[in-house]
This record gives sequence, structure tokens and C-alpha cells, in this order.
Amino acid sequence: MATRSKAHTAQGGTAQRGTAPRATTPATSRPARQRNRTLWFWIFVGPFAAGLVLFTYVPLAWSVYLSFFDAHNTVSPTDFVGLDNYTAMLGDPSFRAALLTFAVFTAFIVPATYALSLGLALAVNRLRFAQAFFRSVFFLPTACSYVVAALVWKLSIFNGVRFGLANTVLGWFGADQIAWLSTTDPPWYWLVIVTVRLWLQAGFYMVLFLAGLQRVPPQLYEAAAVDGARPGWQTFRYITFPALRATSVAVVLLLVIGAFQAFDEFYNLLSDARSYPPYARPPLVYLYYTALGQGQNLGLGSAGAVILALIIAVVTVAQARWFGLGGKDEKAV
Repeated sequence: MATRSKAHTAQGGTAQRGTAPRATTPATSRPARQRNRTLWFWIFVGPFAAGLVLFTYVPLAWSVYLSFFDAHNTVSPTDFVGLDNYTAMLGDPSFRAALLTFAVFTAFIVPATYALSLGLALAVNRLRFAQAFFRSVFFLPTACSYVVAALVWKLSIFNGVRFGLANTVLGWFGADQIAWLSTTDPPWYWLVIVTVRLWLQAGFYMVLFLAGLQRVPPQLYEAAAVDGARPGWQTFRYITFPALRATSVAVVLLLVIGAFQAFDEFYNLLSDARSYPPYARPPLVYLYYTALGQGQNLGLGSAGAVILALIIAVVTVAQARWFGLGGKDEKAV
């Protein structure tokens, strides 16, 4: 019996020693699989990362570098001026007027886009049929170029004094025709600028609100109905709107940042073969003429771009803090 037990133990030990390499085979192949995953990751992501660094981060860093130099008609300056460009830009009344133009544009476009996109989302979300069709129809202008849309608004809808759809409709009612883009008292050009941006971006934010509405638990509405809440405004005020808080904050942040970056519609609507008018110059249009105009002061333009980027960052962080975005108690819907 002792001999048989020893033999059995020896065979068991031999079997265990024989199976040990099989157990380590997956462990030895795991690093190889990890290396393959890393390789394929960089094959797919590498070109995009290289393009991002080359065409975004390097120009940003070079712009900051140029802002400390006297860079007239050159991108490789040698005359260091320190903070003089920043001081000159902040003391320039035209730059401050451009920031005021941005504030006016933001006061118009942010609440208008927010209300329209939310209203469209509520209407489309309540549809029982063809919801995908209407969602696509309202979202379609997002794919349109800002330049093309601005030219359509300028040449077809708000064109001149005698032509254009807007003046044609006014003529039906016996009203005087309006030079929409050149009348400053009252400033009718704001109607043109705001409507084209509204048409272009309302569909995109409608989709964001639709995503938020579809994530609201139906149990909330059922519980509200049991408690006696009436459908309509009361349900929207106490159930739907609070549930869309995270989406609303994101939409407002994106709208403000987009307003800071307004350029295409302003430039293509108001500029002509002669120049750009002295009114309604947003910051990017002013910086465009500063850096690429007759003077080509790239140092001054870069300083203005850095100031604008800092303002965007400060406003975004302040809004996020104000709305409590990213806090511990924040619950995304």
C-alpha cells in the first residue's frame, strides 16, 4: 500500500509538473496581446493625434509666443516687447467695442436658440409618427456651411432695398422696404445675423434636448399623475425642466462659446468689396483685420487671441461653477 501510494504520488506530481506549462501559456501570451492592442491603437489614433498636435497645439503655442514680440509682417520676430501688446489691445477702444458686440450677440442668440431648440425637442418628442423624419428635417441645417447660409440670407432673403424675400413680404402689406444690412437706426442687421445663426444651430441643440428627454424616467410622470399634477405646463415646470438641468447647462455653455467664435456670418453678411463697416465687429473679425489687414500686426493680433481665449475660459468656468456642473451632487440625465 505504501509503495502504491508513493507511486500514485509520484505520478500525480509528474502530472502536475507536466500540466504546469499549459497553465502558463495564456499568461505568456497576454503581454503579446497587450502589445498588439497598443500597436493597433497607435495605428488608428496616431495620425489624428499627430494632426491635432501639428495643426492645433503648435499654432496655439506659437500664437502665445508671438504675442510677446513686435511681429509686423513676420512669424519669426526678434524684438521682444513683453506685455506691451496686451496693454495696447486692452486699451484699444475698437477691441472693447468688439467685446461689446459679442455681449449683444450673446444676449440675442443664447436665449433665442435655447428656447427654440427646447421647443422643437418637446414637439418632436411628443410625435407618435414620423419622429425620425422631423428630427432629420430640423437637424439638416446643421450640415450647411455658415458661409453658404450667410450668402443665401444676404442675397436672397434680406437683399437690398428692392429685392429679397423679406422686402417682398413687406411690400404685400404696404410697408416701406428696408436696407437690412446697412441700417443702423434701428439696427436691423441684428435680425439678419441672429436668424441665420438660429437656423443653423437650433437643430443641433434640439437633438441634445431630445437625448435628455428620452432619458427622463417615465416613472416620474406616472408618480406626478398619481399625485394630481396636470399635464402640460405644470408637468414641464416641475418634472421635465428640472430633469433637463445637466443638458441645459451643457447647451448654455456651448452656445456662449459658439457666440465667442462667431466670424463667418458676420464677415460674409456685412463685408463687401470695399471693407467691413465700423459697426457689429465681433472679436474674431476685429482680430482678423488686425493680424491680416494692412498692418499685419501678428503680435498684436496674437495678444488679442490670447485675451479672448482667457475670457472664454473664465466665462466657461464661471458658468460651470454657477450651475454646479461637475459637482458631487450632479446627476446627469
